Amino acid sequence: MDLQKYVDGFGAMTCVVSVEDLGGGKRGKFRIVCGNKPYIDSIEHPAPGAELLIQKFTPNSEYTDYLTRDLNFEEYCYQAAVEKKCLTSYASPDRIQGVYFNMIFLPVAYEEGNLKYCTYTMEINFEANLERMSNLSAEATSNVIRICLGLRGSKEFKELMTDVISDIRDMFDAEHCCIFLMDTYERTCSVLCEALAEDTILTTMNNYVDDAFYDIADTWEGMIAGSNCLVINDEQDMEVVKERNPIWYESFTSAHGHNIVLFPLKFRDMLLGYIWAINYDINKANTIKETFETTASIIASEINNYLLMDRLKILSSMDMLTGVMNRNEMNNYVDKLSKDADGAGHSVGVIFADLNGLKVVNDKYGHIAGDTLLKDAAKALKDVFKKDEIFRAGGDEFTIIILDITEEELASRAEALKAASEKYQYVSFAVGMCQDADRSNVRHALRIADERMYEDKRIYYEAHPEMKR
Repeated sequence: MDLQKYVDGFGAMTCVVSVEDLGGGKRGKFRIVCGNKPYIDSIEHPAPGAELLIQKFTPNSEYTDYLTRDLNFEEYCYQAAVEKKCLTSYASPDRIQGVYFNMIFLPVAYEEGNLKYCTYTMEINFEANLERMSNLSAEATSNVIRICLGLRGSKEFKELMTDVISDIRDMFDAEHCCIFLMDTYERTCSVLCEALAEDTILTTMNNYVDDAFYDIADTWEGMIAGSNCLVINDEQDMEVVKERNPIWYESFTSAHGHNIVLFPLKFRDMLLGYIWAINYDINKANTIKETFETTASIIASEINNYLLMDRLKILSSMDMLTGVMNRNEMNNYVDKLSKDADGAGHSVGVIFADLNGLKVVNDKYGHIAGDTLLKDAAKALKDVFKKDEIFRAGGDEFTIIILDITEEELASRAEALKAASEKYQYVSFAVGMCQDADRSNVRHALRIADERMYEDKRIYYEAHPEMKR
């Protein structure tokens, strides 16, 4: 068969790809056998932003001469050439920013020994074609609609996302699906939500995530190697992962992972995390990829909105100098507790901690030193109390509100605060405390603790008149 004459009959950029079929699903080399003039021109005279590794076409060269090895490209060529499937894909690989490829893979009814052939036709767009992006298979379309409807629920965000990821796991008969968040600025990571099959031996991702796990997750971008995702269907694909990322390969296989579709979640080119399906029905690999290609950006947008609102909430509730809760948050919390009809039987403990000598430090050493003193005071408080129990009521005044605590435990914590204060220069608190068996009486407890704090402060200044304001 004259493959050159055959490919010249295509009007769009098209080449013929040979796939070395080794049997049993294994494949050897993938070569660009020949191409029509528009395809060769795309290599030798590329549009800006669409350049390949080399800009000289040589017939029958391995495709990796032109671009980094792409397992997704290999899988589509294999299915078209060997399994005789007609496939389409629309993707924007990370290695070529701002370029979208509309791709068609068609089988060629010609073989030479163990060489099977397909055509690869592509159209290059420099803006996303929304009509093409929405042109999905019936199953993928149904999946996308289900996911989008799930995202419109009224539940709290994390509970909502847990429902969505559980639905995704069911769609693909996967043993594990997860949405995993990464903060590239703080270099931290966490599990937003996950779903595990009832009969799986896989375990929750929370068993693996610790302070060092970010460094492992940070290698996944290199493992994807410039494509838009990573699809590992079989042992041969896994060997590529082993070569690219041996540490993660050992971690994944030792945790009983056999296959995975891994998609980055990005909002305006900012990496927010990843979504994946593990140990899925292999026959649904293309549908998983097609579904994630459409929904990853939608899910990423929802996550970005959630993170933005969370940051705004933090900014509105936190004292930015000391990192503890601010007075507005304290007022809201006190108001909530005071209206608690079920407060009886649930105690509340209040500690007023007023920093001694702040004005003297400000006058003697300047306001920068005063700010440092306030930060050190907050550190001492956080050594003893949880961050969300501490409120900066204003100026040099801090309030601690603790639920379900005995009077003895409250006194012990107050003593611990005095000990913690000794670690920081100039930090000294006047302390007053009160415990009430009914947390709806929190305002009364606050008033008593405040009176006791002022008495403690009076005693302190009698002993240290040089620190008096």
